[in-house]
Amino acid sequence: MALDSAKKQEIVTKYGRNESDTGSSEVQIALLTLRIAELTEHLKIFKKDHASRLGLLKLVGKRRRLMRYFKRVNKEAYLNLVESLQIRDNI
Repeated sequence: MALDSAKKQEIVTKYGRNESDTGSSEVQIALLTLRIAELTEHLKIFKKDHASRLGLLKLVGKRRRLMRYFKRVNKEAYLNLVESLQIRDNI
């Protein structure tokens, strides 16, 4: 279920402020979004995998808190990020 390093590096270069930026809110939200999408696809196949469902709910909560913080700090960049990741702005 973990992201491979090539995909992770691609996300970091796309959303990060520089090549080695892995801690900014944009990168963290993008990485969590990718993990959430992968887990969602997994749960469509394995409907009774409750452990993964719990992990998915934790990831969604973590992403939601990060998005709330990022919206408060930099609203314009937040709106650009939401648009590029194609996720809802329901915060």
